[in-house]
Amino acid sequence: MSELSSPDFADETSTGLAVLEAVAAGMGAVVLDGKPLHFTALRRLSAGTDVVVIDEAALAAAAAARAAFEAALASGALVYGANTGVGAMKDWTPSPQDLARFNADLVIAHSFGIGTPLPIPVTRLAMAIRANTMLAGHTGSTPALARQLVAWLNAGLTPVLRPVGSMGTGDIGLMGQVGAALAGEGEVLLAGETMPAREAIARAGLGSFECGVKDSLAALSSNAAGVALAASAIGRAAGTLRTLMATGLTAASAAGSLPAPALAATVLGTPRQAEIGHWIDTARTEAAIPPGNRVHDPLSLRMMPQVFAAAIDAVEATGRAAVADTAKNDDNPVVVDGAVLSSGGSLPLDLTLAVEGTTLALAHLARNAMNRCILIANGRLIGLPVNLVAPGTTRTGFGPVLKLAAELFARVRHLAIPVSTEPVVVADGLEDEATFLPLAVENLSGALDALDMLAALEALIAAAAFDVAGLRPEGLAGRVHATVRRFAAPHDRDRPLSREIEAIAADLASTARIAELGKAAPLPGFDNFFAIFDSA
Repeated sequence: MSELSSPDFADETSTGLAVLEAVAAGMGAVVLDGKPLHFTALRRLSAGTDVVVIDEAALAAAAAARAAFEAALASGALVYGANTGVGAMKDWTPSPQDLARFNADLVIAHSFGIGTPLPIPVTRLAMAIRANTMLAGHTGSTPALARQLVAWLNAGLTPVLRPVGSMGTGDIGLMGQVGAALAGEGEVLLAGETMPAREAIARAGLGSFECGVKDSLAALSSNAAGVALAASAIGRAAGTLRTLMATGLTAASAAGSLPAPALAATVLGTPRQAEIGHWIDTARTEAAIPPGNRVHDPLSLRMMPQVFAAAIDAVEATGRAAVADTAKNDDNPVVVDGAVLSSGGSLPLDLTLAVEGTTLALAHLARNAMNRCILIANGRLIGLPVNLVAPGTTRTGFGPVLKLAAELFARVRHLAIPVSTEPVVVADGLEDEATFLPLAVENLSGALDALDMLAALEALIAAAAFDVAGLRPEGLAGRVHATVRRFAAPHDRDRPLSREIEAIAADLASTARIAELGKAAPLPGFDNFFAIFDSA
């Protein structure tokens, strides 16, 4: 992107011209205009394949907010974090000669995150979200700050962002690292190399950014990192859910599930349950293992429409909350109708509760999958031998690996315990509400890791059942069976399964495989919202 990496690219040409220049250079463009960023844009911003452009009208709105902010200061009003201290230092007023030093040091004081750095795509997304929320026209920072963030995105400059240090009430310990990097402090990634911020800035041909009044607070006091983490995790959750639906349907076919419960859901269920009932009925393989004389399925088969529907509702609701927060102003203070107001908008409680609700819904999905694994491996439900061991052979079969299924479920269930209600009091009692959004997302991500493995295990056991029964599934189940057999031969002898399960899990979690399975049995509204096919 070097030919389009000038910090002036997005602000000294019209938006339309900037987009045309990007297209002429063989690149796409993502326009930041202070409005919600949907998953197609989020994926492109994360990947760094497109030029980022600032909308002219949004830039004008940011400039108007800045003018109102400066007018408030000129009137002699005390404005939190601009001409006063912050937190417990709120009653301290720096002298005019100290004001510049105070604002320059503010981002340095709040650069204290620790831990393994976030992946570049997540940090890029945090920077883009922070710029976008400024462009909604309520922050009061200089437009130059949003332009500088965009210039960094286009130049491929990524601050090293260490993720532990946020209570989820303005990610000050996280976004402080971004502000410090803009000022030339800390570490930055450029072209795959980690280096001091000043060196990276010089290599990219950009100057360091001096955070002035309000810019420092705007750079660090934002939930942009938490929102970026949540958006990335929930995008991944959508793909994991679609994989679990595919492996669940394959397992249900291997268990000889009866069609009646899905058909009943299409008539008597909620709109989402009816949709899933229809999906199950349409995607069911014709080469299923017959149920014999069974007239009633176990609950893990009979209630798949209800379990899948609840998980889909939770994931989609969280996705919508994350999208909304990509444009929500969470600054304090804020500019509203020309007035500078104190605000409590830095509490992303709705998004945090949605993330925690998703993890809980996925715990139910994990139990559902574990129970199907047990039903199939036990064999008796479908007239197959115990542990899927063919008669006349000396093997232990799939009995032992059910302990793995149980632990994976326990991991997801444990990670579903909420963290957002933890009590906290800091800053001399001024800051006594928190959500711990980044930690809630970390729990969700850990649950997704376990669910990816559980999906692989369910697929492996279901494939073995088809093989023992001498059947070759078709359609969606056939694709899952084929995926298993790419990495694991039929189970004709006891052997270590660790590497096979991990290889199957990695393949099923790949964007290409998720898109393939999704296209084989689509859920158009859900798939389009999360841009699942666009990610392949």
